[in-house]
Amino acid sequence: MNPKNERIQNVWRLAGTLLALILLAVLIREESSTEILSALKSINPLYFILGIFVMLISRMFVILRWHILLRSAEVDIPLIRTAMLTFTGLFSSNFLPTTIGGDVVRLTGAMQLGYDRAVCLASLVVDRLIGMAGMLFALPFGLIPVLSNPGSLQALTFASLIEKIRDFTIRTLNAFSIWLKKPKALILSLIFTFGNMACIFASIYLLAEGMSDHISYWLIAGLWSLTYFVTLIPISINGYGVQELSLTFLLSRLGGLTHAESLTIAILIRILFIITSLPGAFFLPSILAAMNNKEEPPV
Repeated sequence: MNPKNERIQNVWRLAGTLLALILLAVLIREESSTEILSALKSINPLYFILGIFVMLISRMFVILRWHILLRSAEVDIPLIRTAMLTFTGLFSSNFLPTTIGGDVVRLTGAMQLGYDRAVCLASLVVDRLIGMAGMLFALPFGLIPVLSNPGSLQALTFASLIEKIRDFTIRTLNAFSIWLKKPKALILSLIFTFGNMACIFASIYLLAEGMSDHISYWLIAGLWSLTYFVTLIPISINGYGVQELSLTFLLSRLGGLTHAESLTIAILIRILFIITSLPGAFFLPSILAAMNNKEEPPV
């Protein structure tokens, strides 16, 4: 991408992030602080702890998904190093809301460790694509209730969602060149994706149950998949604000929860993602140092 165009895109994404966060702040302000505090206090601490545990398991599935792709492409990387790079990428995505994405950090870390750049880059693209493919399986559970609710349909820009999915698929199909000859690795990666998804859905389910609110697990799967695809639209950095607004809207409109409960769950699920990415803080400094050294011009 042209550096000028990239700068313009980054400015727009920053503006979109700020706008989404402002809207989220307005939503929080409009909700009674008493209602939000009541929703927080109503959560059984045991359910929240279980949510963290289940989310950690989901991170393990993410690690295994990328690891199997790397190993099947003949990258001789130990599982512990894959875990280190994955956690670092997750941490940077949550705590470095800049143009330095988690995948860039993972790629830089892999290169720093001496692994082939081209293969690692291709594996990251396929890793993302498999994650998207997995979410597509859950999407009907969200589309069906949305399509049956005209009010919800008007609020979601399906044209943008479909266009984003189509463009992403077209751009990344060539990345499968290595793994098309190894279907077992792709199938196993998809299984790990389903494991990751199941744990994320379970975390949201546990938070709702912790408030004594029952919502169908499969409806949660569908609503989260819709939220996932909304955050793929490049209008916000790392989906900040957009994820919370989308999930709050869907849970309150289609999940039968109050706005305060939906907003609380949306914020807590972000907190769970942040908590379970903290192991990456240990490895991030060395990778950032390598990135800075690479950017310095030769003397």
